[in-house]
Amino acid sequence: MNKETILVIDDEDQLRQLLSRIIRLEGFTVLEAPTLKQAWTIIEKSEPDIILCDVKLPDGNGVDFVPELKKKHAAIEIILLTAYGNIPDGIQAMKNGAMDYIVKGNDNDKIIPLLQRAAEKIQLRKKITQLQAKVGKQYDFDSIIGQSTLIQKAKSLAAKVAPTDTTVLLLGETGTGKEVFAQAIHNASKRNTHPFVAINCSAFPHELLESELFGHKAGSFTGATKEKKGLLEEAQGGTVFLDEIGDMPMDLQTKLLRVLETREFYKVGDSQPTKVDVRIITATNRNLEEEVKKNNFRNDLFYRINIFTIDLPPLRERKEDIAALATFYTKQFAEKTGKKINSLSPALLKKLEKQYWKGNIRELKNSIERAVILTDTNELKEDDISNEVSTGSVESFELASVEKFHIQKILKHTGGNKTETSRLLGIGLTTLYRKIEEYGL
Repeated sequence: MNKETILVIDDEDQLRQLLSRIIRLEGFTVLEAPTLKQAWTIIEKSEPDIILCDVKLPDGNGVDFVPELKKKHAAIEIILLTAYGNIPDGIQAMKNGAMDYIVKGNDNDKIIPLLQRAAEKIQLRKKITQLQAKVGKQYDFDSIIGQSTLIQKAKSLAAKVAPTDTTVLLLGETGTGKEVFAQAIHNASKRNTHPFVAINCSAFPHELLESELFGHKAGSFTGATKEKKGLLEEAQGGTVFLDEIGDMPMDLQTKLLRVLETREFYKVGDSQPTKVDVRIITATNRNLEEEVKKNNFRNDLFYRINIFTIDLPPLRERKEDIAALATFYTKQFAEKTGKKINSLSPALLKKLEKQYWKGNIRELKNSIERAVILTDTNELKEDDISNEVSTGSVESFELASVEKFHIQKILKHTGGNKTETSRLLGIGLTTLYRKIEEYGL
């Protein structure tokens, strides 16, 4: 049963009534109007999903009606009907925003399939709108869990900078929620109706990162068979989030600096600049001041992205938020798996608060997901959480040794698959290779 409402506009009563009966048999709700004046009254009152409109009407022309309709009700799909095929009229109708232009009699068999296509298009648009609303709501500041002083301070700073176009630098360990904060800033900004595009600078080899970020011209390198827009161009009017900015190669840092200073860049293989209007949010788990001293990061770029810095605290420094986070993820994964888990035991919460959580919120989330999958009761208990996650006692060991051991363990688990290892560790592939070299693995 179709849920869409269709308005049929035609001054020929018999034809209009016949069309309406046929369309009703397909399960649509049908409204009728013999003139544009009456149609406007129905549209303002009921706002149909689809309009089937004659071109020649007593009080106007259907082709001219299309742009008027689209200006006020852009989401309504309109199909024009004409007694005589007229190619210029058909072209103009499509330019004005009509979905199609068909001839009465000759194209009668096309009407129902066209209406079905229009209905599918509307349903897809509604689903996308719902998903966008869900994502927007999911990543607003109120949805960032935690009442600790440190996380509240970070949320307060982010909320203050969000309405501006200021470049933001998010600092924090892996898994502290840097991308969630970046999305919340975007959603609270004036750019929130435009794209939010995120890229992890450590996840791509140099050449691929340059092409992904800036785009390329056809023929600029082997395999570049056609021109490609980069993520900066795809995000026009919106926000670009550059995660692990500390891993960006020096020559690409120079190109990014140009974007920040001039709002333009050169695609790979292009001799003409591309202008872009985007807001830049960056993030890193590195000490960029130290990287500048080591000549691994441009000093001028550091000062351009360091205008407004927000420190995201590690989970071990906001232990009072752990219970709320664990409860939230338990509910989320219980719904996903169809399980009825009503509570977390006091012993479990105590155990979670003692953990070191090197992987921070991401590690906690993964641990809860695993526990929910394994449990057969309606309460998560202490034994449901693996003892393999890091504990507070790790602080008594040399951190590098613990990290080396953990990377070795994951590499063994994946059979040496470095891409899968980097995913499980929550770090970029470039960072993993650097750690492997550093620890001689």
